[in-house]
Amino acid sequence: MSPILSRLDMALRRALALGAALGRRSCCSKPSLPPDFVDALRAVAGAPNVSTATAVREQHGHDESMHPCAPPDVVVWPQAVGQVQELAALCHRCRVPMVPFGTGTGLEGGVNAVQGGVCFDLSRMDAIAELSLEDFSVTVEPGVTRKALNKHLRGTGLWFPVDPGADASLCGMAATGASGTNAVRYGTMRPNVLNLRVVLPDGRLLHTAGPGRQPRKRAAGYDLTSLFVGSEGTLGFLTQATLRLHPLPEVTAVTVASFPSVGAAVACTVQVLQAAVPVARIEFLDDVMADACGRFSGMGLPVAATLLLELHGSRNSLAEQQQQTEEIMRQNGGSGLAWAEGLEEREQLWSMRHNAWYAALALRPGCQGYSTDVCVPISRLPDVVVETKQDLQASGLTGPMVGHVGDGNFHCILVFNSQDPEEAQRIHAFTQRLGRRALAAGGTCTGEHGVGLGKRALLQEELGQEGLDTLRSIKAALDPHNLMNPGKVL
Repeated sequence: MSPILSRLDMALRRALALGAALGRRSCCSKPSLPPDFVDALRAVAGAPNVSTATAVREQHGHDESMHPCAPPDVVVWPQAVGQVQELAALCHRCRVPMVPFGTGTGLEGGVNAVQGGVCFDLSRMDAIAELSLEDFSVTVEPGVTRKALNKHLRGTGLWFPVDPGADASLCGMAATGASGTNAVRYGTMRPNVLNLRVVLPDGRLLHTAGPGRQPRKRAAGYDLTSLFVGSEGTLGFLTQATLRLHPLPEVTAVTVASFPSVGAAVACTVQVLQAAVPVARIEFLDDVMADACGRFSGMGLPVAATLLLELHGSRNSLAEQQQQTEEIMRQNGGSGLAWAEGLEEREQLWSMRHNAWYAALALRPGCQGYSTDVCVPISRLPDVVVETKQDLQASGLTGPMVGHVGDGNFHCILVFNSQDPEEAQRIHAFTQRLGRRALAAGGTCTGEHGVGLGKRALLQEELGQEGLDTLRSIKAALDPHNLMNPGKVL
């Protein structure tokens, strides 16, 4: 045996001997790591790729949510899937919790290490492993972000359209079941993931559609790919994703329209969809958000309920779609219609929309933001949005509303003083009412942010006891010691 392997074997034996006594952890217990465990991690990943520094751990102990930082005990940066397998196997044998980490842009506390343990930062695994233009597919590692992929695709005539706003990692987007502005036409992450390479909690390797396979559709056995999409790191590490690509549209046009009320804007959205206008994006801003975005971007939008709508198509088809859209908007009181087709002007409009988070925070400088989302059937969207607007006003909360209303999905960006316990309690009460309002309308407590730490109670109400028991059975089958991202979802 080589000296390096010998040292690794000795470190593993010492870690395993003491780790066996840890047993299954409860939701909030945080036992210390076994002695020599960090040395065992360094033996696998290399000393420069393991850190116990406080600043590094705190950086990896939170995302963009309001949940307080919960740092891991140690952070590792695997360089290859084999290292992820070895590190997972070590943690599994020592009963040490594991938390996957991509870019930290989540919104429900999905990376918070509530039981400590090891954070696996997968950002250094950033290869675009395979691109097939003829098959409209690409295979990426977890360190590849959506912007990096689309930059790589320039000149190919293809793109990956799922756009949650943040430059998130693509495997992280798969893990949370992300969505975004283009989902009304191109779908969410779920239909755009063809295969996943997953390292299971004990270090075994799973290809959810079979090794090397990327069919456009399949009916062979259980849909394991969909099982892991949206699993939020609770079932395994997504170390590679094969994704569906789409042709770039020949022509793109964007318009902005203001409406006399929230109900009119949302009703217009429903009518555009009912008329089968092939919209690529249709985004809603309430009057508070339109004012905030207009001031933050310097574009000066009217203080009114606003829709941003984008059409994709050929030069010939686009003119007809624009005319049809304009007629529906005017019938609902829409005004200020003007189409932007130039790249610079379109990017300026969408930059304004994507900066909605920062525009909302600017309403109360020095305060904290919390974004929560729900999704309801399109037919119930006008009533739910209007009721939520009334609830915000009655609660005295600063919560501009924005949404991918073409899917029935909308967000409230709640800006509050985190040092004011009474206001924080009102925020919590409002989010619970919002979630239950969506459930009562036949919707879901989250359309794209995920469950994480904040929506576990709402998930139980949404699925019922039988549904929750089924999820727990799946979790127990794949992760019997509850080591993968414990305390999340369930």
